[in-house]
Amino acid sequence: MKCKQVLFTGLSSLLLFSCVSSKKYKGEIAKYEALNTNYVKLQGDLKGCEDAKAEYARNKATLESEIDNLKKQNEFLKQNNSQALKQLQDLSVISSSQAESIKKSLENIGAKDAYIQDLQASMARKDSLNMALVMNLKGAIGNLADEDINIKVDKGVVYIDISDKLLFNSGSYVITPKANEVLGKVAKVLKAQPDIEFMVEGHTDNVKFAKGVLLDNWDLSVHRATAVVRVLQNQYGLNPAHIAAAGRGEYLPVAPNDTPAGRAANRRTRIVILPQLDQFFKLLETKK
Repeated sequence: MKCKQVLFTGLSSLLLFSCVSSKKYKGEIAKYEALNTNYVKLQGDLKGCEDAKAEYARNKATLESEIDNLKKQNEFLKQNNSQALKQLQDLSVISSSQAESIKKSLENIGAKDAYIQDLQASMARKDSLNMALVMNLKGAIGNLADEDINIKVDKGVVYIDISDKLLFNSGSYVITPKANEVLGKVAKVLKAQPDIEFMVEGHTDNVKFAKGVLLDNWDLSVHRATAVVRVLQNQYGLNPAHIAAAGRGEYLPVAPNDTPAGRAANRRTRIVILPQLDQFFKLLETKK
């Protein structure tokens, strides 16, 4: 009888120990999975930052090369004009009015040199603003898959490409409920800079399409662009005077349409942050 009691007590302890260990094990597994999910998200954020930094470096290098060439040309003209003026004065073959004209030419070159420096500073400031905008957008979008949304800077213009599967059902121009998540995040960043003007472009693949009131892919792309514009205006309060809508249809693809992956890449809505040309032309007028 005592042996049975001892055996029963031992088995009970063993079962209790196994149960506690199993709970601890599951708890540790849950902690590991949470940490791993956070790690994957941080890796994605880091890649986005590195891509934006590389794009900025390429644009900066191109601008610096162009500015350097302008400076070399300017320096060459100054040297030639200075030498010509000195030679002519030494030979006493020019009139005072001609010498004054050459002097004014040199002064104009100096003014253009200052103008180049002002342009350089303006372009650097614009690059900085664009990079800040890109980083804010990437931070707001978060962990959405890269193939579904892409943000980049090309020749000083910021582009936001959103896959159609995030916004519309196939062949439809009605915004889906899940689209509000991504449009809301983009709208929050754009609204924080009220002077920004942008265009919403609809893009499709080249598969023939006609349905109801829609005549073709071009018609579908226009309706999708205006649908997004209405959401940004009516739900998120963006100024409609700063928004334009355009349909590009199938005529501006980013990939060949001969594969399913290529067609999927071409079915997208693009938000283009427009450069403020009025401010640029005003700068040109004041520096002439």
